[in-house]
Amino acid sequence: MYSLKFIASLISRFLPVWIVALACIAYFFPDAFRGFRGWTGFGLGAIFLLMGMQLATTQLIAAIKHPKNALIGIILKWTVMVGVSIGVAYLFFGDYPEVAIGVILSGTVPSGTSANLFSFIAGGDVALSITMATLDTIISPVLTPSLTQLFAGQLIPIEFWSIFLNIIYIVFIPLFLGVFLQWKFSHSVNRVKPYTSILSQLALFLIIVSVISSAQSSLEENLHLLPLIGFAVLLQVSIPMFGGYYLAKVLKVGEAAARSILFQTGICNTALAATLALEHVSSLAAVPAVVNMVINLTLGAIMSNYFAQKHKVVPE
Repeated sequence: MYSLKFIASLISRFLPVWIVALACIAYFFPDAFRGFRGWTGFGLGAIFLLMGMQLATTQLIAAIKHPKNALIGIILKWTVMVGVSIGVAYLFFGDYPEVAIGVILSGTVPSGTSANLFSFIAGGDVALSITMATLDTIISPVLTPSLTQLFAGQLIPIEFWSIFLNIIYIVFIPLFLGVFLQWKFSHSVNRVKPYTSILSQLALFLIIVSVISSAQSSLEENLHLLPLIGFAVLLQVSIPMFGGYYLAKVLKVGEAAARSILFQTGICNTALAATLALEHVSSLAAVPAVVNMVINLTLGAIMSNYFAQKHKVVPE
């Protein structure tokens, strides 16, 4: 048990390092991961299943009774992040439509599950973070394909219903299956809960090697674009992150809630974006999502540790 906790702590603490290392290995040795190609949907579904198993119905009830902060976080995420993503895509990649679509997809998917972890480390409102992530996931089957079709469809034709159904299968059903299992079989689920974090991270690693090995040839052909993609994605993540935090403060949201909204606004589920890009556009379109994954995890870790060490929340 101790060794497992140590491994889980080691993975969590250096998560961005593991992601970069695995991405490099999958890039240089793509054939070694041939058997994992096509497993991105399975890995993502596993993450949402585990997320549902962690979600307490009491948290949802509390959020329904006091919805103000959750609604502010959701609105900021779907306005600030989406607006910045569209602006970045058209400003930097007007001549590269597949890359532009990947950037737009990365900003129109629901918030990333790592936002919950970073909220906890930063002293944010964890219940609010989980609630926002759940509500985000519930509305994403409609908003993600609608926004992608509206803004990315001008570059390459985008099918609404194919993306809608894909999100239903990968996100919606596993999430609520997890909630159902917790409700009906709570005793058995409680035995699994201590391992949900490490299982989610292993599923994330599966997604990374699957996406990178599948996109290796496209990456190799477009290496000259990676510095520009990196800079553009840094703007895509950092502007909504800091903008969400300061706008939340302007709207009189408490410090703990504002920290959760910071991660909610700035961190999207780019593993889902990469999966959708691979299945509905091209392997090249998945590249911005992979770069975004590395950057949002790195910046999220930096910000959460900064708040945890320098600015502890004073009870209000």
